[in-house]
Amino acid sequence: MIATYGFTATLTAKPSAGDRLIDLLLTGLNAGSPGASEHCLVYLVSRSASDPDVVHVTEGWTSEEDHHRIFAGEAARAIVARIDPLLAKEPEYTDFVPVGGKAGPVKP
Repeated sequence: MIATYGFTATLTAKPSAGDRLIDLLLTGLNAGSPGASEHCLVYLVSRSASDPDVVHVTEGWTSEEDHHRIFAGEAARAIVARIDPLLAKEPEYTDFVPVGGKAGPVKP
């Protein structure tokens, strides 16, 4: 499969909630969760080097439609509902069209 849609999200956690936010975002890779979908080809959670409460998520999907369909499901809505109380402000999103590169395993 090829990723034809993607985005990055920057999430700012409430003070000292960055670790909890990261742990919760990584549950998105569990079986039945959005990141485990065959349509999610890239799911990378990163922390800002300068602020431990700023978290970046990069996702690559087979299509924008697949992304929206998966995120309309119960599992995605449950994760989002648990994320919201940890945030200090609204997430910032940047969408993109993947043109090449590499996605591989990173340490859990």
